[in-house]
Amino acid sequence: MSTTEVKVGGLGGQGVILAGMIVGRAASIYDGKYATMTQAFGPEARGSACSAQVIVSDEPVEYPYVTRPNILVVMSQEAYNRFAGELAPGGTLIYDADLVQPKNVPAETVQYAIACTRIAEELRRQMVANIVMVGFVAAVTDVCSVDALREAVKTSVPAETVSFNVTAFERGYEFGLKLPGREAGRRSLAASHA
Repeated sequence: MSTTEVKVGGLGGQGVILAGMIVGRAASIYDGKYATMTQAFGPEARGSACSAQVIVSDEPVEYPYVTRPNILVVMSQEAYNRFAGELAPGGTLIYDADLVQPKNVPAETVQYAIACTRIAEELRRQMVANIVMVGFVAAVTDVCSVDALREAVKTSVPAETVSFNVTAFERGYEFGLKLPGREAGRRSLAASHA
């Protein structure tokens, strides 16, 4: 059985919950896997810490809460500080290069960085930084197929925003494809499931 635990963390307003929903939708609807998602917000909502936890599995998920994420995606320093210690040994850390400065990362952790907020600003729509990140996740992990994630983006955003959300997804995906050693993340996930 292959099960992958994913935690996406950031601040309210960054689209963290939507990013988690897209991963869960991609897995369950478009890849034919099982998925659960739980979410947590700080008391203030916008601007406070929040996270989405997704479990993707080949078999029904019996316990819906992430305990040791294989993949940790962080879009704020606060999220990194709060969740980095939960990452499974040999897991994959993915972060916004402009907003997060990882410290004391174990040597076996596979790390990938993308300036997703800056890329979204270049697209003149900072609100799609989360979608840029989802595209990047598609390139550097195998939690879901790229086609499933792309379709999940299309069906998770308002109809009038599909075009620029898909553009944001493709920018993140293309950035990830150009990274040297991106296959290490896929191998580390396989090893963490063994």
